Amino acid sequence: MCYTISHGSGPNDRNILHTFFSSFIVTIDYLAKIKTFGQGKSDISTLELGHYNTLKVAREVEFGYYLTDEEQEILIPRKYVSEETKVGDSLEVFVYKDSEDRLIATTLKPAAVIGEFVALEVKEVNRFGAFMNWGLEKDLLVPFREQQGKMVEGKKYVVRICLDHRTNRLIGVSKIHSFLSKDVSGLEEKQKVDLLVYGRTDLGFKVIINNVNSGLLYENEIFEKLSIGDRREGFIKRIREDGKIDVVLNLNDAQQRSDNTGKILEALEENEGFLALHDKSDPEQIYNILQMSKKNFKKTIGTLYKEKKIKLLPDGIALVKT
Repeated sequence: MCYTISHGSGPNDRNILHTFFSSFIVTIDYLAKIKTFGQGKSDISTLELGHYNTLKVAREVEFGYYLTDEEQEILIPRKYVSEETKVGDSLEVFVYKDSEDRLIATTLKPAAVIGEFVALEVKEVNRFGAFMNWGLEKDLLVPFREQQGKMVEGKKYVVRICLDHRTNRLIGVSKIHSFLSKDVSGLEEKQKVDLLVYGRTDLGFKVIINNVNSGLLYENEIFEKLSIGDRREGFIKRIREDGKIDVVLNLNDAQQRSDNTGKILEALEENEGFLALHDKSDPEQIYNILQMSKKNFKKTIGTLYKEKKIKLLPDGIALVKT
């Protein structure tokens, strides 16, 4: 789970953290439960803020129901439950804070929970930071101090869901590198993994592996269009001595090269032996026609030319008649 910690906390926190910076993010694995003081009560609850909780319906009021974990009650507005809901039922709900900083439950499903990475679109930017749409009525704030770069309205960014210790509110953090583990002990070559694209480099795309590690997907091994925020299944290709990880979307690269060759030859045959595509063509035009990157198109037509299966013309490529 993520926390933002500052000297704005209580006296005990200040004594513990007096050697640290005024605000930073840490990952605290042993704090799986968030202890939240009851509203108007002195007892402590084990409600998990930023997670799904299974709670019992304790009582009905005009504007909704109060749910309980046997220690604290929390409101779920009537609009989030069905008409058949009754006292004694168990509901799985997401717990967060409303616009007035009150704990509240909802049956709406956010895009992610605390500790998860997710790609979200910026809905608005104001003096507090960027607000992202994550599936709840209250948008997710990414404060300026937690942004890797200045966020722009309408663009999509990968963030990690964290708890801001200073405000006890859920926030997004786009400075994600400190959360990515360098421990590769749980990974092996050819292992199937889940990938989330979070960045672009000259070599290809940076990906988050299984919500834990960082890896690189090389441009010349990508045979489809990718964008920031895309999720894919992939495979560990290589774990380097320095702990860096190379991944691929398809282990059988030879088969993929064969598929690209087949796509181009089939397209040529369907268009009377000619395609108005060449090494100067726009990448999007190539993708729209052949569903492959420009780099892979150039590599494949180079191979076909060497095999004397096509001719390279000033305005395109043509089949060699046999």
